[in-house]
Amino acid sequence: MTVSEASGGPRPDSVKSAARTIDILELLAGSERRLTLSELQRKLDVPKSSLHGLLRTLVARGWVETDERGTGYGVGLSALRAGATFLDRDPVVQVASAVLARLRRQLDETVHLARLDGPDMVYLASRESQHHLRVTSRIGRRLPAHATSLGKAVLSTIDEVEVATILPAKLIALTPDTVTDHDELRAELAEARVRGWAFEQGQNTPGLTCYATAIPNLPTVDAISCSIPQSRITDDHEREVVEALMAAADEIAQLCRARSPR
Repeated sequence: MTVSEASGGPRPDSVKSAARTIDILELLAGSERRLTLSELQRKLDVPKSSLHGLLRTLVARGWVETDERGTGYGVGLSALRAGATFLDRDPVVQVASAVLARLRRQLDETVHLARLDGPDMVYLASRESQHHLRVTSRIGRRLPAHATSLGKAVLSTIDEVEVATILPAKLIALTPDTVTDHDELRAELAEARVRGWAFEQGQNTPGLTCYATAIPNLPTVDAISCSIPQSRITDDHEREVVEALMAAADEIAQLCRARSPR
């Protein structure tokens, strides 16, 4: 008997199964469609017999669901419940909700809250504009930080050396306008650092301009943004959006500090 087994600690095979279970859920969460057993096996390089057993358990517990034929696998309702619980209990999301709703009414444009997670920004909250031509974003959506105003806003608050460790060596392009050169990105972040806010035009979505500012908490990992079709951009509207975002970010930070235990 090993020390781990004698002490009741996890055995290597159970740790491997836990890691594989997380790999399955992350792969399904990142897929735009259901995946077959063969596709999962090929992408994860897990023996089909082991994979089938894990999937059977995940389906039984509601973390994974199948299509009518039982051949396509996707994320289940239990995963949704876990995600909803995270949003319900996250302190920044809690205090930002009312601020974002008011910001959306003030600007009548779509506003977002997102958090840096590795090299990506994950959308945590969104309030949509009432305009017929408007932006929609899915909660939980993950986008490369270098290609979004949200990501640029957060990265601009971080030391250049640390930014280099966060971002991948190869920056992918989401559109023809996405900045994929590290030197050019560093220049953008330097400008955002001086201004106190970031923006991008068409780097994430063609025809869309986004403004963002980081929420000055410690550590700084969250930001709020406003997304506007380029056809509605004027100098006055830009100024109004930036001032409103800066004020809202400060308010969210103050509310978070007020709720933090002293």
